[in-house]
Amino acid sequence: MNYQADVCIVGAGPSGALLSHLLAKKGLSVILLEQNAALGQAFRGEHLNEEGEAVLTSHHLLQAVEALGILRMKKLEYYAKGRAFKTILPDTAIGHLGIHVPQAHLLKGILQETQQFSHFTCLLNTKVTKLITDRSGRYVGVVATREGETIEIVSQLIIGADGRYSTIRKQAHIDTQKHKHGFDLLWAKIPAPQGWEPSIKMALVEDKQLSLFTQAGGFIQIGWNIEQGSFPQLRKQAFTPFIKQLTDTFPELAETVTHHIQSWQDFVLLDVFSSHCDCWGTDGLVLLGDAVHTMTPTGAFGLNSALKDADCLASMLAKATIAQFNVQEFQQIREQAIEKVVAQQIEKEQSFASNFEDWAS
Repeated sequence: MNYQADVCIVGAGPSGALLSHLLAKKGLSVILLEQNAALGQAFRGEHLNEEGEAVLTSHHLLQAVEALGILRMKKLEYYAKGRAFKTILPDTAIGHLGIHVPQAHLLKGILQETQQFSHFTCLLNTKVTKLITDRSGRYVGVVATREGETIEIVSQLIIGADGRYSTIRKQAHIDTQKHKHGFDLLWAKIPAPQGWEPSIKMALVEDKQLSLFTQAGGFIQIGWNIEQGSFPQLRKQAFTPFIKQLTDTFPELAETVTHHIQSWQDFVLLDVFSSHCDCWGTDGLVLLGDAVHTMTPTGAFGLNSALKDADCLASMLAKATIAQFNVQEFQQIREQAIEKVVAQQIEKEQSFASNFEDWAS
């Protein structure tokens, strides 16, 4: 089976979903491909900052997402020895310190607004296996498999929005430079105790960052930095002393932690790295989001930067025909912004311990 569209977007994550909506709204025919059988199955960030919120608000999408469930953070607290010693409250004009948006809610909220366009098609369980070029070497389509069938999608522009391990980037032979940051991350999710206020809580445990993020739906996400590459050795050690550090730091979580984190298997390991590409695309093809600039979880910038990529790219495609689109111009605009964000992340990572100096003294 063959398909044809003005734009083929590979990856139905936040940037791919938003770009699909914005381009379809402008009248371009769009086919969105997602290799998973359902939306929101791949791990991605779930916290909107002020910039990400502004993008969704400007396109009248935040209301649709909020109807499905979001949670605004009311405060940021720094903890030591079982108590908060410093609290940061939001600017009254903004009213929150970030918004937790479950990924499934974000994607569903955006795409349910996109389904109204007859020239938009979303194909799930569809894995791209090959890029198609014309005689001049311009990319003009993709080959994919869907439910055991090989399909072809011909398009004027291919968008690689397929994440940190991007198939489109690899198939286009675009090199990426990977940078380690000296730590990996253990994730765990537990039910929030009754009366738990929407907040972000930070602690320093053996010189490593330990963070709690309240989530919509009555949960808390735990993010625990560990030494880079140390998890295989760490999980050979006794589990109880390790988890006791968590309950000593946040005593109010002792009961829910005891019931829901009982072994190393209750943690999910995230290999932390950032990456960048010197080339963001070529004739007929462009990359955005994690496919071209993977970020660490620090500051939850990745999701918001990906949304801004999509917003910028959609604006440029509206000003010119696809044939006139200049990927180098897009790269120049967004690359400068991304470099600033990455520098901000590194500064936050390196200075995190300084937040606890007043308490220690």
